[in-house]
Amino acid sequence: MNGAIVYAGGTRYDGVSGTDRHVADRLSAYADVLYVDPPRPLRSGLRDPETGKAGHVLRQAGPRLWRLSPVAPPAAYRPGVDRVTAALARRAVRAAAREAGLGIGAVVVAGTTDLMDVRRGARTVRFVTDDLVAGASLIRMSAARLEQSERRMTRRASEVVVVSPGLAERVALMGRTATLVPNGCDVAAYAAVDDAPHPADLPADLAATPVAGFVGHINARIDIALLEAVADTGAPLVLVGPRVGEYEPERWPALVGRANVHWVGRKPYEELPSYLRLIDVGLTPYADSEFNRASFPLKTLEYLAAGRGVVSTDLPATTWLEAGPLIPVARGAAEFAATVTAQLRVARTPALAERRRAFAARHDWNERVRLLADLLGIDIREVAGR
Repeated sequence: MNGAIVYAGGTRYDGVSGTDRHVADRLSAYADVLYVDPPRPLRSGLRDPETGKAGHVLRQAGPRLWRLSPVAPPAAYRPGVDRVTAALARRAVRAAAREAGLGIGAVVVAGTTDLMDVRRGARTVRFVTDDLVAGASLIRMSAARLEQSERRMTRRASEVVVVSPGLAERVALMGRTATLVPNGCDVAAYAAVDDAPHPADLPADLAATPVAGFVGHINARIDIALLEAVADTGAPLVLVGPRVGEYEPERWPALVGRANVHWVGRKPYEELPSYLRLIDVGLTPYADSEFNRASFPLKTLEYLAAGRGVVSTDLPATTWLEAGPLIPVARGAAEFAATVTAQLRVARTPALAERRRAFAARHDWNERVRLLADLLGIDIREVAGR
């Protein structure tokens, strides 16, 4: 492949570090990458919140990584306006590439803004990280419009990549065969988790007792009944992540108001090892929904990368991992709480932590991105030999 990769993310580059950022960062080891944030409607302010600049903002985020934050009209994702938004974003991408001195060789579209035609003849990949149609209410967009857009981009893409078996089945219904590139984890980021400093916003005595914990977005994907059941056991429960919107307006305040529950809100990715140092068992308490069944939670592997135990609800992605006893699966609130209690009694030994880390290492992001790089026509051996 000659030229840079345009990576149209489904989330802002500076948001909670998820699939898009991990993939873009690692692709930049093999090629120049222009990461495109979801277009920002003008109603949210004419100036970029980070730089204070007006209009489209281009900045360099790494040695071979640029980030474009485009603006869009008000009501950017409503029917009809969404096409204008995409057209303006494509124009902004072309201008940003010229400014950065980049030729465009490939386009990866992971978000909802159609940038497939940003350069004629470029290799294009539709990267499906979630069942957006099933999750339309979570992102406050029309399911029908998302369905149309998904089919249009899937039909036109050179390659289709998905992160879970369920998404592969969905793509097959559209007449395409998808390549499975599951989510991964950053094993190196948690290598020194046991030496991380104690978080200043958590009680010091938590270090002396087994702790259950959750790290991630707190939204409608999470079954609050499972967290309540864990809290009912009396075990300390640490919750790390932003609460989205008015999630569970009555039950959530009641949960975090308990003496044994500690909610610290959103934390930078770099600070997560400090919180995982205290957590003995990480939780993946996803509700049983069509959206979640098609997902591939990053947190499950990240807990293991930190050498911690995991308890998950019954998800196809968890079954696919074939982790056996390393990822106990529980169904229903009572079973979930009982399984967490049993796992909290398991001693945190160096040998067990190493087994968990070794399993996570088989699913490191570097291994995942090599698969995607191959689809993009990047000869990794050639790049490594330079």
